[in-house]
Amino acid sequence: MLRATRRASGFRAAAGTSARRCASGFPEASTIWKDGELIPWKEANVHILSTAVQFGSSLFEGIRCYGTPSGPAIVHLDGHLRRLLDSCKMYRVDVPYSAEELAAACFDVVEANGLHDGCYIRPMVLRGYGAVGMDGKGSPVECYIPAWKWGAYLGADAFSTGIDCCTASWARPAPNTFPGMAKAAGNYNNAALIKMEAQANGYVEAVALGSDGMVSEGSGQNLFVVRDGEIATPPINGSNLQGLTRASALQLAAEAGVPVRIEPIPREALYVADELFFTGTATEVMPIASLDRIAIGNGRRGPITERIQQRYQDIIHGRSEDVYGWMSLRGGGV
Repeated sequence: MLRATRRASGFRAAAGTSARRCASGFPEASTIWKDGELIPWKEANVHILSTAVQFGSSLFEGIRCYGTPSGPAIVHLDGHLRRLLDSCKMYRVDVPYSAEELAAACFDVVEANGLHDGCYIRPMVLRGYGAVGMDGKGSPVECYIPAWKWGAYLGADAFSTGIDCCTASWARPAPNTFPGMAKAAGNYNNAALIKMEAQANGYVEAVALGSDGMVSEGSGQNLFVVRDGEIATPPINGSNLQGLTRASALQLAAEAGVPVRIEPIPREALYVADELFFTGTATEVMPIASLDRIAIGNGRRGPITERIQQRYQDIIHGRSEDVYGWMSLRGGGV
């Protein structure tokens, strides 16, 4: 197994670290919320002929909860649930619960499983078993909310060292092929190809291009470019997801007085960037050390990335005041 050390060429071999993270298995909790009640984890089953399994008719969100001095706080809870309901609307799935009911269920799951020190929450809405056709007419709509203990997605050390990435050979789908703004399970087959290709070639992650050859996003992250003290990030153009952590990074850049441009970015601009970083709920704020074996800047986390990353971490962990209203506690407030 490869170790996460520097090769002679100066770039890390990431395949071994990824394999070790996956080797321990899924961190199961005890209960999952399903349609208004908590059920045992192992009983949260879906029929093999459900529309979700046959045709990928499932919408979901990934939400982080952190332990804070005031108790477990969920990041961007309202925004995530709004995006979930928006995704369902795009796919013509009628959700039988309000955002308020789903928010309460998220806290129920955290508390029932004793995940007060932080966890990952995965609300899911899917078409179940009942219909033969791909449109799912006649299939019941089922809602699940699991949660489990989960630490740093790409490893805690990567926050300072950065990660090695490649440019994917797989492009992100073109606008008007399916709704790129929706967080739908079927959409992630493309993301899985991007991620698997990167890891098969010894990288941690990949940057994907859109159908026009311009930079889109990572397998599940938005991308930011730093050059000459300014930040640029691609627009939301139908090939990438409108990330909530992306919005947070834009707020923090403005707070720091760093100019930001939202504009199309060509691939070659990434190689000559002073800094690159990903943002995402799972990934948080993650520096990119190299792309296609070309060192980005000094090949480590840069000062603007570090400033945004540290400020983000301080707010979500309750070390700094939540001046932007990102965090939700049970019963309201932060």
